[in-house]
Amino acid sequence: MKTHKKYLARCIELAKNGLGTTYPNPMVGSVIVYKDQIIGEGWHQKAGEPHAEVNAVNSVKDKSLLQKATIYVSLEPCSHFGKTPPCCDLIIRNKIPNVVIGTVDPNEKVAGNGIKKLLEAGINVTVGVLENECNALNKRFFTFHQQKRPYIILKWAESQDGFIAPMKRKEQKPVWITNPYSRQLVHKWRSEEQAILVGTQTAIDDNPKLDVRDWSGNNPVRIVLDKDNRIPTDRFLLDNQIKTIVFCQADTNTNRENLIFEVIDFKQNTARKIVKVLFQHQIQSVIIEGGRQTLQTFIDENLWDEARIFKGKTIFKNGTKAPYLQTNTNQKQFILEDELIIFTNHD
Repeated sequence: MKTHKKYLARCIELAKNGLGTTYPNPMVGSVIVYKDQIIGEGWHQKAGEPHAEVNAVNSVKDKSLLQKATIYVSLEPCSHFGKTPPCCDLIIRNKIPNVVIGTVDPNEKVAGNGIKKLLEAGINVTVGVLENECNALNKRFFTFHQQKRPYIILKWAESQDGFIAPMKRKEQKPVWITNPYSRQLVHKWRSEEQAILVGTQTAIDDNPKLDVRDWSGNNPVRIVLDKDNRIPTDRFLLDNQIKTIVFCQADTNTNRENLIFEVIDFKQNTARKIVKVLFQHQIQSVIIEGGRQTLQTFIDENLWDEARIFKGKTIFKNGTKAPYLQTNTNQKQFILEDELIIFTNHD
């Protein structure tokens, strides 16, 4: 089992290379071992492209060794035809005798069928090695398939005295609470998640682009709440440059290529209605970036998985109070003088 854990840990390490690029697929890593030596490895890089097992098999120079090898994979090999053929068939065709799997795929199209197919082919299958770590690797994918909603990350920055913005001033320009390194980290986070959401006032006051200009990677799908269609048409969020979903309560808009309007009732359970629609759009993860009312809505409905809160050295004395979140601290770190606190919702 110790040997299995070593190679599964490598699978997880490889899989992380796909963070932000595999949606709607999970991140998967695979390693092929012969006589305690890695002879091939790979990871799933992008939806529609070869899966981890395919890349691992293709990387093996002497294919005759496959018939005496063990293939390790962080997630159950797929058993169905999607954009690519089933990985189970590849393993069976190459007569790989041993398969070690981190965890079962929660997608109802797979959900144990891959393991069943391998066993029926006479292959020795081991399941559940570093299972918790493999589940955590794909927390977004598992939340989406098991809870029928995206994985939700709350994020905000607050001053030393607990405000997320100062009192309104005549001059409209950003007031930075955190340092440039913290802000760059936020752009890295954006590249890792599938979508990013803000409320009406944030869109009006800050005119954000919600892109990853300070990092390399894919821009997330932009989501904005605009109950009464108050956001001016000249704002970046309505520029049709990046896929954007606008939630409103009246159907007075026309959808465009990258601009989609969704009508919901804002009277109660707003957060639940939003995530239900996002699930229909196949959104597996979303960062809620503000403002206060939007963040508090998700907190009050207990509809969040992580909260990432920056605390800067700035003191505002008055302004917009930070959202109220009562939970235990999981993790703290410093980025120069900025404190980053990360909470995980275990409820």
